[in-house]
Amino acid sequence: MKDSFRKLQERTGVEFRNAGLLRQAFTHTSFVNEQRGARTSDNERLEFLGDAVLQLTVSEYLYRRYPERPEGELTRLRASIVCEPSLVRFAEALEFGQVVLLGKGEEQTGGRMRPSLLADAFEAFVGALYLDQGLETVRGFLERHMFPLIPGDGQASLKDYKTELQEKVQHLGHGPLDYRIVEERGPAHDREFVAVVHVGQRPLGRGAGRSKKEAEQQAASEALRSLVQGLQL
Repeated sequence: MKDSFRKLQERTGVEFRNAGLLRQAFTHTSFVNEQRGARTSDNERLEFLGDAVLQLTVSEYLYRRYPERPEGELTRLRASIVCEPSLVRFAEALEFGQVVLLGKGEEQTGGRMRPSLLADAFEAFVGALYLDQGLETVRGFLERHMFPLIPGDGQASLKDYKTELQEKVQHLGHGPLDYRIVEERGPAHDREFVAVVHVGQRPLGRGAGRSKKEAEQQAASEALRSLVQGLQL
């Protein structure tokens, strides 16, 4: 695991002074629950802090980049960046899922690639980096790994996987897409939806999210990866 964290720091371009903070950023509650008697903390508090740091740094970035845009547009654009689908994209690009510490049950149910878990890990990493080295280092990290992925035209969405998939499928000459919510899990205050996208009767991608829309976006994202890898419908 130490080797995994070393490689993570190489990918992100930051070296933590406090290795404990880095480890905590990737420690899921399910892992802590299985470490009876151990002094191990999960990443939920760092996630809370990281969300606030992201709100500030992304707001500052948008304020400087789009000096003519009104408050309402900047607010909507920030919301499209600091949201689960976008944070998942950043986390996947940095392979955060490979280093998350999970309990056995969470691991067996595919938690390592769960969108909500990846988004939380990204926020927790930002929170840990802020505590470890301050706001300037966080800005540098985001300038390398987040801001370049924001569309230059300032559209209200970083990535619409459903639209991209629709265009891809139409280009290939296949039939219409059908999104189906196949599962709802978790308590009412923390509901997670699972969606599957079909072409005809054939499942092409599966995804999960905190809303039906996010689940469908993740399903479309997986379907696109399958197409890129040469899946034949």
